[in-house]
Amino acid sequence: MRRTRWSAVVAGGAAVVFTVVAAVPAGAAEGGVSFTRVTVNSGKPIVIGTTNEVVVPASFRMTTKLKYDDGPTVFPYRGHPDSSDTLQSSVITTDCKVVDKANGICDFKEWLYIDPRYADFRNEFAGAWKTAARAFLAGDAYDTDDENLPLQVQRATRVTVNASPEPVAAGKTITVTGKVERANWDTHTYQGYAGRTVSLQFKASGSSSYTTVKKATSSSTGSLKTTVKATKSGTWRWTYYGNSTSGAKSSTGDYAAVQ
Repeated sequence: MRRTRWSAVVAGGAAVVFTVVAAVPAGAAEGGVSFTRVTVNSGKPIVIGTTNEVVVPASFRMTTKLKYDDGPTVFPYRGHPDSSDTLQSSVITTDCKVVDKANGICDFKEWLYIDPRYADFRNEFAGAWKTAARAFLAGDAYDTDDENLPLQVQRATRVTVNASPEPVAAGKTITVTGKVERANWDTHTYQGYAGRTVSLQFKASGSSSYTTVKKATSSSTGSLKTTVKATKSGTWRWTYYGNSTSGAKSSTGDYAAVQ
């Protein structure tokens, strides 16, 4: 396996995320390489917080009879596949697993590393990305293919819950509070996420699943608060279902006994 450290700028020359893709070689783009069976993160959104490096698994099949250098890769991009507006700090790619030697068919596994701790990792990177694949060929040439595979990159969310009083008499009121926050990549902190519709869910004692009881809208600070009538013992939680730029998240459960 090889871990490749990239260094990059976005199209137009402005500095972008941490260290991203180095400038594409000066040689002309070539054909003769095809990529199939491309998957990135099993098709799920890539959700990134504020402090932990995220490892995104990928895999692909490459077919070529041309001589190529180490490290064919698939990668997220915006704009044009050769624009260098990509999203990874480094990449590990396995060696070729030969499928058909005579026809130059190999399978690869890959791990993309995305580290939000870099100072220029910004909120603008949340949203829709595409997927490209590239092989570096002999003689400073390269082949880049647009794989027409959309990717969603999302800012992580956090949700908390508290149900009180505990215990509570049957028929009395339970107040359920909490907070929904979203990763701010500009400041590398979590901040209250205002105006979000969040579902209050309940799992009765002995049950294995949650049911949505009602919904509430987060305040300007991301706070949540609602009341329900106590009918049976069980566990309460808040669930935010996410959007195009923000990940889905459920709080841990808070058990309230009804007496």
